[in-house]
Amino acid sequence: MNKDIMKKAAPFLVLIAGILWGTMGIYVRRLNNLGFTTIEIVAVRSVVTAVLLLVVLFFYNRELLKIRIKDIWCFVGTGIFSIVFFNYCYFKAITMTSLSVAAVLLYTAPAIVMVLSAFLFHEKITLVKVISLIATFAGCVFVTGLVGDAGSLSVNGVLAGLGAGLGYALYSIFSRYALERGYHSLTISFYTFLFASVGALPLADVSIIYKACEQDFGMLGFYLIFGLVSTVIPYITYTLGLTAMENSKASIIASVEPVAATVLGILVFHENMTISNLIGIVLVIGAIVVCNVEGKGK
Repeated sequence: MNKDIMKKAAPFLVLIAGILWGTMGIYVRRLNNLGFTTIEIVAVRSVVTAVLLLVVLFFYNRELLKIRIKDIWCFVGTGIFSIVFFNYCYFKAITMTSLSVAAVLLYTAPAIVMVLSAFLFHEKITLVKVISLIATFAGCVFVTGLVGDAGSLSVNGVLAGLGAGLGYALYSIFSRYALERGYHSLTISFYTFLFASVGALPLADVSIIYKACEQDFGMLGFYLIFGLVSTVIPYITYTLGLTAMENSKASIIASVEPVAATVLGILVFHENMTISNLIGIVLVIGAIVVCNVEGKGK
């Protein structure tokens, strides 16, 4: 694809990723009702995604399955240090504090990405990025309903939430290293979830996953849709977006995820739209627009 076209498409690719990640709640709620814990959900998501991507790569271009031994650390980083570590910490944060506190701590990720990218990739920390970052974080606070209800705070809960934010941020960092080594977005996504599967399966109760299919064969289709919509497509589009934009900007744009989740909650689960939700949505969308027009003139 032409570089100019890719540069223009990149923000939209990342936006699509954030919106599709926001659909996660639809699948997670059903799996939670069946007795799945977070680690079982991570295992299902990782295995299904790895299998789907393997099929795609097998028929599309088998050459993309090749990686160099010396670069394996990049995929261990995206798969285990990011996907598995982030989900484990997020689950711990939810059990130690309120859901809203855990969600807001998770969205410290754009700030972590911005700082790490400045040191590791020499990305500039501009005033526009800082303003967008502050607006995004404030928006997440409002969207998740944290205002006026901080829930129960504990040192361990806050540390677990910050750990989730770090794990979430590490995908952008390790993906950038993989991209700089010439790997295709499909290759990165496949090996990310292959290593995530290796990390998650030993911690999961596989019998729960199997029994759900045994009781309802339609669950197999549910797993496939879950993997495709909430993982395969968004991780590919996000990684593609990273090829033509800075990590820090991509991370801010991807923060549309809680907005998408809130809107879906209202439309699908008939949750109430509050003033807090509305303020948060406006702040996040405003931050994304401001971040995206940086460098295009006042």
